[in-house]
Amino acid sequence: MFEKILIANRGEIALRIQRACREMGIKTVAVYSEADAEAKYVRLADESVCIGPPPSAKSYLHVPSIIAAAEVTDAEAIHPGYGFLSENADFAERVENSGFVFIGPRPETIRLMGDKVSAKASMKAAGVPVVPGSEGALGDDADEWLRLARDIGYPIIIKAAGGGGGRGMRVVHTEATLVQAVQMTQSEAAAAFGNPVVYMEKYLGNPRHIEIQVLSDTHGNAIHLGERDCSMQRRHQKVLEEAPAPGLDAKLRNRIGERCAEACRAIGYRGAGTFEFLYENGEFYFIEMNTRVQVEHPVTELVTGVDIVQESIRIAAGLELAYRQKDIRFQGHALECRINAEDPFTFVPSPGRITLYHAPGGPGVRVDSHVYQNYYVPPHYDSMIGKLITYGATRQQAIARMRIALSEMIVAGIKTNIPLHQELLTDQAVLEGGYSIHYLENKLAARKA
Repeated sequence: MFEKILIANRGEIALRIQRACREMGIKTVAVYSEADAEAKYVRLADESVCIGPPPSAKSYLHVPSIIAAAEVTDAEAIHPGYGFLSENADFAERVENSGFVFIGPRPETIRLMGDKVSAKASMKAAGVPVVPGSEGALGDDADEWLRLARDIGYPIIIKAAGGGGGRGMRVVHTEATLVQAVQMTQSEAAAAFGNPVVYMEKYLGNPRHIEIQVLSDTHGNAIHLGERDCSMQRRHQKVLEEAPAPGLDAKLRNRIGERCAEACRAIGYRGAGTFEFLYENGEFYFIEMNTRVQVEHPVTELVTGVDIVQESIRIAAGLELAYRQKDIRFQGHALECRINAEDPFTFVPSPGRITLYHAPGGPGVRVDSHVYQNYYVPPHYDSMIGKLITYGATRQQAIARMRIALSEMIVAGIKTNIPLHQELLTDQAVLEGGYSIHYLENKLAARKA
């Protein structure tokens, strides 16, 4: 096992990884920008290194500074967390070429799954169901685009192979607008991602977003940890997540989960990962794989009892998985609310100093957050300041506990989206479960109108 790990991230995930390491007896190195000098995880780390000024490009995305910090502190491995450089194959390669262990997949795997065309092809070959669409990248023949779209059936969606986070997509409803839509998406993809390649898929009108958590070691062992429902989204950004997905049959979960585990074995996957699917009319359709730990991993940890962060560290150290599929038992229900420093209704970011802070508690309540009273939320990064997670024997109990926890949570001095979560936790569609990915945006649009 490693003796020292450098955590190449910030915020709540840096603290989450740090706590996992401390429990395992591993020393930690925190890297931080000048804006994060007073962060909790910086103070709690065994060592800390300032890697630059507040802008991400000059600190958390500046690879030479991160590598240098690992060198001067004699760290053995680097954990990228999520966001920033976590799915950057060049960074992973640079880490390993510099003599450190990258806690995550191999660089070639990140490249394979980072390109949505190659990812879809590899998943199809592994038996994972995919959305009907083009077999690969669209060529230059506009007549072929039109023929493909007719075969698939409108509406269709044009996607950038290098896109992500809801960017690089365009829905097409009629043949008259198809050619222009493809050309515009190609141009935007080239400008935004440095990759003009696009592909075509059937556009699913009212799907749910369901993802499967996997763990895979370097000894040929791979397991799934069930599913999460992440359908509560705004502009493709998740707001509320839960496990298991309401109304999903256990046999269906096990079937799709085993296909994902088999795909991990087929591509030689290493570490923790998540297969993301659109789910409609009882069918799963693969859309992408996240080759990192997910923001919403705690809900899976609570219903399975598996520490995903610690297992990913063990795998990176070359150890076998501590679990086999038969060991995994799904018990109870968990919810996660992302707590953001933003106006709950306009969604304008609200950085600033937290003048009063109180974290909720009680049975089945977990708070993953790096903030504290008098902490200054910097304006330079993502607005998420923490995650509120509740667990119950039933979904109803988890919801009841979340309502209580939200009512107890105090974050004064800035605005947060806690009122939005409180509203959602009394919404009839949320209480029933099974809503689509469009539900929140439709709700917000109706309220605005």
